[in-house]
Amino acid sequence: MKLPRTAYILLWFPKPSETFIFREVMNLRKAGLLLKIFTLYGEWTRGLSEEMRGVSSDAERLGIHYLGHALPDVLYWWKRDWKRVVELFRIVLWRRWRGLEKTGESLWASLCAFRLARRFEEEQIEHIHAPWACGPATAAWVASRLTGIPFSFTCRAWDIYPPDSVLCDKLRDAAFVRSETQANIQHLAATCKADTTKIHLTYNGVPLTRHAEAPVAMKPPYQLLALGRFIGKKGYEFLLRACKQLADGGMDFHLTLAGDGPRVSRLKRLAHDLGLDGKVSFPGFVSYDAVSDLFRAADIFIMPSVVCASGDRDGIPTVIMESLMHRVPVIATNVSGIPELIEDGITGLLIPEKDPTAIARAVIKLTSDRTSALAMAERGRAKVRDLFDPERNHKKVLELYQTLVAR
Repeated sequence: MKLPRTAYILLWFPKPSETFIFREVMNLRKAGLLLKIFTLYGEWTRGLSEEMRGVSSDAERLGIHYLGHALPDVLYWWKRDWKRVVELFRIVLWRRWRGLEKTGESLWASLCAFRLARRFEEEQIEHIHAPWACGPATAAWVASRLTGIPFSFTCRAWDIYPPDSVLCDKLRDAAFVRSETQANIQHLAATCKADTTKIHLTYNGVPLTRHAEAPVAMKPPYQLLALGRFIGKKGYEFLLRACKQLADGGMDFHLTLAGDGPRVSRLKRLAHDLGLDGKVSFPGFVSYDAVSDLFRAADIFIMPSVVCASGDRDGIPTVIMESLMHRVPVIATNVSGIPELIEDGITGLLIPEKDPTAIARAVIKLTSDRTSALAMAERGRAKVRDLFDPERNHKKVLELYQTLVAR
């Protein structure tokens, strides 16, 4: 199979919370794709698994120091095609970007693209891919406009909710687009009137063999688990309020709320104010190597995702797949792509967002019928194996790249 020499553009690589991208890179390389990583930021060093640390040096990084070296790259492309440079600056600088974070990221990505475009020609790159639709895809788009090298990108969650101001341009010009959920395809069709024939559903691939089956004793104190970044779209405040209802109802339980993020102090304060001291523990960030221990100790995994006022939301959180692979029953909200995996009463319990009472009722339902809960978890595990098989899904990605060579 002839495959194009490919560049991946990321903000960071590897990153502990992006194990799905790390696994994709490793599997594609193993399958024979000549793939080189470029990052817009510096090196991420915190919380890396041993495997990630082993390849952390395998990336060409720009980082903040590039700001002092960008002018020669801009001048290089100005001399080659000043009209194109003017056009790109006009598009990027005169658009109304949404949100400070995405604005800064996209402007930085656009500047970095002038350097990346030179490196892609030097490395004889034949295809550019951005695993995120925001800043990395903007860099891929600008570099493609400068060099003529085709590009693609993947849509996931916060990178298109809300969309940045050049998302429709990127969709129009991309050779193809990958989406990790069907919900995203519908969203892009509505938002950008996109040609959906170029948008391909490619679910993430997750490891399917290393997970130890959790015993799920389902005996008091019931062990509840939630795991993720402490940010608004995770909805953890609604989970804590559900725990308050469970405690008031006399249930004997313990919630492990693992992770870290900007809302950690707020969540700890809320747990205290709700009188949940002793009922809720915050172990902090847990490395990928140690996550399996949390699942093996859990009776129920809860993913209370919400849609933020900005539109930001989850896609299909990888932790749901990992929970099911450990045979841990799942409660999740009907947000974004989650219903593509969690079918209510079949592979888990699906509940409305922002509803503590619905969470509490779902916990009571699962704890009262262990046999039914485990049956749902078994069916969920089978669905993960079917939809998120890395060998099958990454083979589909390789086939997409192969079409570029055939053109």
